[in-house]
Amino acid sequence: MSAATVRRGFVLAGLSNILGVLICSRVFTNDVMMETQPVVMGLFGLVCIVLWGLAYIAVSRNYAQVRWLIAVFVIEKLAYVAAWTSFITSQSLTAVYEQDAFAGVFYTIYGANDFVFMLFFAFVFWKSRDISN
Repeated sequence: MSAATVRRGFVLAGLSNILGVLICSRVFTNDVMMETQPVVMGLFGLVCIVLWGLAYIAVSRNYAQVRWLIAVFVIEKLAYVAAWTSFITSQSLTAVYEQDAFAGVFYTIYGANDFVFMLFFAFVFWKSRDISN
């Protein structure tokens, strides 16, 4: 994977977080989204997701120099995948969709999205061991 492709991956991960939250939460006003999983996706949680997105973009040009921060990104994504898995196996997506389509879409895809980017960050972490030595 070229350095340019990896940079684009970081930017895509960041934009996914930022735009996904801002659009689906209707700029932090979607009560259904925030009340469905309040510990993870409450207002504070959504703001933090946007901040994570900004962090991904911020390291897009110097990711090889912050290898262990990329490991933190892997763990962070794993935490969200676990939260999503817990949600999806214990709650009704149909009920969320009935209340709000944007919230339904968000809860349908956020775990899969985070899983894909977790794998991307893990790959970058693994490959950057050669660069950082």
